[in-house]
Amino acid sequence: MYFTDRTDAGRQLAELLAGVVGEDPVVLGLPRGGVPVAAEVADALGAPLDVCLVRKLGVPYQPELAMGAIGEHGVRVVNDHVVRQTGVSERDLAEAERRERAVLAERSRRYRGAREPVDIQGRTAVVVDDGFATGATALAACQVVRARGAARIVLAVPVAPRGWAERVTGAADATYCVREPENFYAIGQFYGDFAQTPDEEVVAALRRRRSGPVADPEVRIPLGGRETGGMLAVPDGATGVVLFAHGSGSSRHSPRNQAVAETLNRAGVGTLLFDLLTEEEAADRSNVFDTPLLAERLRQAADWLARRPEAEGLRIGYFGASTGAAAALWAAAEPGSTVAAVVSRGGRPDLAEERLDAVTAPTLLIVGGADPLVLDLNRQAARLLQCEHRLVTVPDAGHLFEEPGALAEVGRLAADWFAERL
Repeated sequence: MYFTDRTDAGRQLAELLAGVVGEDPVVLGLPRGGVPVAAEVADALGAPLDVCLVRKLGVPYQPELAMGAIGEHGVRVVNDHVVRQTGVSERDLAEAERRERAVLAERSRRYRGAREPVDIQGRTAVVVDDGFATGATALAACQVVRARGAARIVLAVPVAPRGWAERVTGAADATYCVREPENFYAIGQFYGDFAQTPDEEVVAALRRRRSGPVADPEVRIPLGGRETGGMLAVPDGATGVVLFAHGSGSSRHSPRNQAVAETLNRAGVGTLLFDLLTEEEAADRSNVFDTPLLAERLRQAADWLARRPEAEGLRIGYFGASTGAAAALWAAAEPGSTVAAVVSRGGRPDLAEERLDAVTAPTLLIVGGADPLVLDLNRQAARLLQCEHRLVTVPDAGHLFEEPGALAEVGRLAADWFAERL
């Protein structure tokens, strides 16, 4: 395993690309899994982010095997070797293309809405995916980008098999890869978390980075004698501000938390996503699970936020995910805490069990219906809470809420809870 998740892979890829891409780049992620990787690259390069819409053409009776790919602007790439070996007919190929072009059009509407694609005419296009396997999709993506007028194409992935660059010779002007293992079976084998990326994460990432760095969301927060990065968004007329406590191995760039924050912002609730630990501290795994330490950082951030002019007079809420939920509940149980509401997503309240009966802020526990272990832990926690509280399950959702519509439901539930109590 080389990467914790796609965010980690994106950071490593961004380090590789620093200083080699050139001026005025546009970063294009391949939906869905390539977008969280591309978002990290766009942040590091200070570049706008867009999607490069392509679709794999799967063999009818073996859909995971690519016989080609299609893209916008009528691009079509066929792997003649796979077609011959599998005996796919022209009729089957045409039917697969018809079906996938309908999906392509629908995804364009879903991800971009009424907005036009980012203009890449005469610019350097950095095409990013979460890995390179057969190469059909990447080749189609490069041809789509070329058709849109890019002056230079950089194809970049976190992991690919040895010799991968030879397969896209002529399609990309430059190729970059963090890892090129000799024994390559599937992209997912090199990730700790390779769960499917929900559409909501893609949309949230594009909205936040479409025009490059968002105006003045980046802040520096003094925590533990050092400064850590954060993203602060306070809509006009906000009713309150919610601080996000992310789970282990995550950061302020968490696509899931960003998707929820986007929903809160649209509901008129401000958000602060920040790193509870510095990079050096996070490298020590004992810090990642130190609930009292993380809770203290959350409290410090709340004190800092209360002194900001844009948050003056606004009530504070906590949103905790996974182990971050324990930190949120621990901090909310501090004597004199003024936090007005808490929401836990797939949380581990058991890590704050000794303090649950001291929490006074109204608390919403959201758990995936297909996450039985965490659901049981939250049921036990609900029996210990003495404050106003509610346990809600999202049907058929797993721990990461990657199922279609699951994360959107989390955002809706959180927005309603905070809007009523802040």
